[in-house]
Amino acid sequence: MDEDGSVFIFMTSGPDTPQRCATPFYMANIAAVMDNEVKIVFQIDGVLLAKKGVAENLKALEGGKLIIDFLRDAKEAGVELYCCSAALDLHNMTKDDLIDEIDDVVGAAWMMDEALSADVVLNY
Repeated sequence: MDEDGSVFIFMTSGPDTPQRCATPFYMANIAAVMDNEVKIVFQIDGVLLAKKGVAENLKALEGGKLIIDFLRDAKEAGVELYCCSAALDLHNMTKDDLIDEIDDVVGAAWMMDEALSADVVLNY
């Protein structure tokens, strides 16, 4: 893949703010289609979106597309998805609780390294 750049997204919003949960995946999808390397890390309440059964039943807009569909569109475009290990602990979750689309569980040092080397860093 000819990469134009890299985008790193911190996804901190969760199911309590559904209106904030579609845009990060939509923007990641667009960036990936534009030949950028894109990674999303779920942090704080964002990890709840990666919990089995949550994104499959959540919409940003009543009558709209499910959050899991936005997430899967981004994944199909090549976006890599990660979960913060501390945020999993915060919500009493383990790797077994996560949807199959998650690539790995990562720590703070990995997240900082990725953010510092990215061309663009977004926070939702």
